[in-house]
Amino acid sequence: MIERVDKSLPLNVGQMFRVVEPDRSNGAWITTFSGRRFYVLDPRPQDVCIEDIAHALALQCRFTGHIRKFYSVAQHCVLVSRFCPQEFALWGLLHDASEAYIGDMSAPLKHTPEMSRFRTTEQHIMLAIAEHFGLGLVEPPAVKQVDRRLCLTEARDLLGSTKDWQDASEPYAEAIVPWTPEFAERAFLCRFQELTSG
Repeated sequence: MIERVDKSLPLNVGQMFRVVEPDRSNGAWITTFSGRRFYVLDPRPQDVCIEDIAHALALQCRFTGHIRKFYSVAQHCVLVSRFCPQEFALWGLLHDASEAYIGDMSAPLKHTPEMSRFRTTEQHIMLAIAEHFGLGLVEPPAVKQVDRRLCLTEARDLLGSTKDWQDASEPYAEAIVPWTPEFAERAFLCRFQELTSG
């Protein structure tokens, strides 16, 4: 927020301004795994932490839990990253990172007009994450394409059918074998280190 310092001056006279930090004391916030406060309606890049993202996503189940065996968002992200072209691999790893802070909801509900505020909040969090990790501010189409194909693969292997999915994409040939949350968290962090070191 920008505030006029001398409010007695008319607007058309050169004025002095100062930046005023918004009061976050009453904002909606969560305590993350690392002990930070993350303000979900006022996300900032400096509040983002890769360990928080890895831990939370490793404990969240895909498909709202309606699958044969626990399969984490963290594993999904690692696999998206591996299938992406190398230049988009970090975006692939982090494409669902906002879910570490606000969870997710089933796609049919999420994309209804009533959930527009949730989608806006999710977008703001992703912008903070993208800025923190030096990503472009728009998810590359290649990441979305890989994500969609992997969703079909997951539906085939974890739901048992893709008959309800209207899609021109083909599932990947290799089968999904779910990891434990602990393994998924380590794999996520290892993949992050692989993509960001050197």
